[in-house]
Amino acid sequence: MNREEANMIGFEIVAYAGEARSKLLDALKLAKTGEFSKAETLIEESGKSLAEAHKAQTQMLANEASGDNVEVGFIMVHGQDHLMTALLLKDVIGHLVELYKRG
Repeated sequence: MNREEANMIGFEIVAYAGEARSKLLDALKLAKTGEFSKAETLIEESGKSLAEAHKAQTQMLANEASGDNVEVGFIMVHGQDHLMTALLLKDVIGHLVELYKRG
């Protein structure tokens, strides 16, 4: 896998993780106003976006595991950063929505 191919996967991860992040932050806003059903729908949708980002990441991992030399640049590192923070955000917002429900 050359650097350009790795960069394209990095952009894909950034796009899906960014989409998930936006949905999660919108879900939190909805939960603050008591719109829990809509908030939970967005959280579920964010999970689908994160699954697509993870699928792209797995493609790259599989290439490397099969012996394909993967040239990783800053775009891929940026994508990994976005994915990790979006995954953490999903967990945190899920807990916050539950707290708003109790409150």
